[in-house]
Amino acid sequence: AGVKPASVEEAAGSAALCNAAGVPLTPRGAGTGLSAACVPAAGGIVLSLERLDGVVDRDRDNHTITVQAGLPLKVLYDEVESMGLYFPPHPGDEGAFVGGTVATNAGGARAVKYGTIRRFVSGLQAVTASGTVLELGGKYIKSSSGYNLIDLLIGSEGTLAVITAVTLTLLPKPQAVQTLIVPFASVGEAIAAVPAILEAGIIPTAVEFVEHSVLRSAERLLNKSWPTHQGSASLMIVLDGPGEEELLAACEKIAEVVEKHSALDVLLAEQKTRQAEIMEIRSMIYEALKPATMDLFDVCVPRSEIVGHVNFVHELEVKYSVSLPTYGHAADGNVHTHFLRCALIDGEMGAELPDHETAYAQVKAEIFADAIRRGGIVSGEHGIGLTKRDYLVTNLGEAPVQMMRAIKAALDPAGILNPGKIFTP
Repeated sequence: AGVKPASVEEAAGSAALCNAAGVPLTPRGAGTGLSAACVPAAGGIVLSLERLDGVVDRDRDNHTITVQAGLPLKVLYDEVESMGLYFPPHPGDEGAFVGGTVATNAGGARAVKYGTIRRFVSGLQAVTASGTVLELGGKYIKSSSGYNLIDLLIGSEGTLAVITAVTLTLLPKPQAVQTLIVPFASVGEAIAAVPAILEAGIIPTAVEFVEHSVLRSAERLLNKSWPTHQGSASLMIVLDGPGEEELLAACEKIAEVVEKHSALDVLLAEQKTRQAEIMEIRSMIYEALKPATMDLFDVCVPRSEIVGHVNFVHELEVKYSVSLPTYGHAADGNVHTHFLRCALIDGEMGAELPDHETAYAQVKAEIFADAIRRGGIVSGEHGIGLTKRDYLVTNLGEAPVQMMRAIKAALDPAGILNPGKIFTP
């Protein structure tokens, strides 16, 4: 059954009833997650938070906003804009609900400078498995008062409590934004230039790497063109700050650095319309590839290991005769690889590949194993959910996972909250 509470009291009552009856309860937001974390695999009740979509409090003086869990990100951004403030995290899909982004500790391209959602959550309202309503944190920044229960619930994917409201810390709005597109002969050369940018003392808002063959699918979908097709890959570097002069000086410094690291050109998109078009093309890669995508991996490795991992992915393409378009966040090590059931030819989907399901299982295992070998993790921002739970012990070790199980057992003794996610019951 599906239950749509219109208040925290109704959500708490639903949890209490399910707990007493031993019925599984799966919290669900907008369903934009990519790891099957909100799929009700155990049956029972789906608790949809869609009606909890209000703005509870706007506090310009304390730079905070409190919203219910079912508020879409697009509405949140509009509300924050009306306050003249800035909420940096941008996971990608603005249809996602705020509660879901907190439950998965969503990241996005801006994590290089601003971090993930976790950094901006100062308060939570949540419902426990027994139906108790927790009010955690508030509008303050510092706390050394006991265990940090907020951090425990962030990224817990609805397995420890149901998030019903969130207080977010906001920042002053940046007065200027600049976007650079830097083409390279190879993706390896593109990624290799990133440490030098950071060592120059510049922390961009975002540094994305993408191969031009992958961009072609988004260009076709939108009927728009990437600023350059020189070489085989580009860095998209976004900067924000208090003024144009400061940013232009940073752009010049970046240009000097990348030119010493084999950049073929440096293109500056000063106009907001052009910046928006570039970001749209990059953002729509997922939508362009989605019809043929069986899975989208989101491993995260140390920055110095990105090139090696991407080269390994290309080796797998040859080994298994599959298409594995790959791109990602070059400055934080988060690499996205699509497994396609069809061949990708010049941005268009070809025929369905024979034995793609068998190849999928093998490729998935090899990609995760390579990330772990390189000191990385199997999920940087999408979460574990159902799709990665079998790899968690291999990645983190038995002792940490056993500690997670102990926490789960303490907070949800009957095991009703989103059972089977993160690790097997």
